[in-house]
Amino acid sequence: MTSLLPVAEALARILAAIPGPVAAETVPVAQGAGRTLAADLGATRTQPPFPASAMDGYAVRAADLAAIPARLRLVGTSAAGHGHAGTIAPGEAVRIFTGAPVPEGADAILIQENAEADGDTVIAREPVAAGRFLRRAGLDFSQGQVLLRAGDTLEARRLALAAAAGHAELPVRRRPRVAVIATGDELVRPGATPAWDQIVASNGLALAALATEAGAEAIDFGIAADDRGALREAVGRARAAETDLLVTLGGASVGDHDLVQAALRDEGLELGFWRVALRPGKPLMHGRLGGMTVIGLPGNPVSSIVCGLLFVVPAIRALLGDPGAGADRSEPALLGRDLPENDGRQDYLRAHLETAPDRLPVAHPENRQDSSMLAVLGTSEALLIRPPHAPAARAGEPCRILRLDRRIV
Repeated sequence: MTSLLPVAEALARILAAIPGPVAAETVPVAQGAGRTLAADLGATRTQPPFPASAMDGYAVRAADLAAIPARLRLVGTSAAGHGHAGTIAPGEAVRIFTGAPVPEGADAILIQENAEADGDTVIAREPVAAGRFLRRAGLDFSQGQVLLRAGDTLEARRLALAAAAGHAELPVRRRPRVAVIATGDELVRPGATPAWDQIVASNGLALAALATEAGAEAIDFGIAADDRGALREAVGRARAAETDLLVTLGGASVGDHDLVQAALRDEGLELGFWRVALRPGKPLMHGRLGGMTVIGLPGNPVSSIVCGLLFVVPAIRALLGDPGAGADRSEPALLGRDLPENDGRQDYLRAHLETAPDRLPVAHPENRQDSSMLAVLGTSEALLIRPPHAPAARAGEPCRILRLDRRIV
């Protein structure tokens, strides 16, 4: 019997077989949300480009406020976008607003709560230290400073930084093309009426969604019948679409109706491995077909989604050039109930979490863990990870979880 591959080794093999990041392209910054940078991004400008006020008040010379109360002559106004072009001489002040340029000669901001205006005179009621409420030029970033790195995903905060740094266009990786093929005579598309011996296909949608969330272009090739010719035809369409990653669902085992591996071999598959020591998801297959990476997932809905999180998402991130594609995304937690010792497979138990601000989350594994039960996965918040041969554990002991309610990249 073929030995089962450990989860970590299976992932390492998949990532090692990725030929490299997909090609780069340039997109307008307004279209950069969710894309992955193909190159480091430096600032084209300095922010702020001038000393700026952090408060509403008066730009002053701190030395003029050594004796309180101090009377200063008001010589102008500086507002955001309408700075005061002149300089401040001893005994002078400029009315200033948050974000506005600080006039030359001023070295502090007297906040308006500590001042009183009387015509062209400002009366300071409190002293102010030099540099107070003043943002120096370049406080945020300086021209030429590297702000974002290749492989970073452009979330809202990073997109804002790229725009503020002066970039109208961004170098990003094109979206990897991920083909999803579900297999099985028992499947019908969502919305169709299944026969008495059929079910609605759901994991194709789930894997396409996972791929999209990870930054790929998902192409759903529908359902292929349990027929070697039909499977070869579907694989051929995926190849014609210049797919980077082919994900098959079901039929990867060796039963009489499990024909995916055979059909792929007919097309020239170079099998990397088959069968991984995890639960759910043991019958997982990996290989290459020409320039296309192939990951064959189990047909059970929960198994396919769990394996998608563990293997498909990192593969997509590697295609995007993410240096953290294979990083451990688990986090510490505490067990919510006693668990027996584990066998030789790594378990991913569906669990709900009990959280509190001052402690680690407590993971309560669901009682029902059958890999066909999608409702349990849909209402769970995390996967509780049990290593192979883990000894019996008691409630309150440490464990590791993989959250299901957080972004995957």
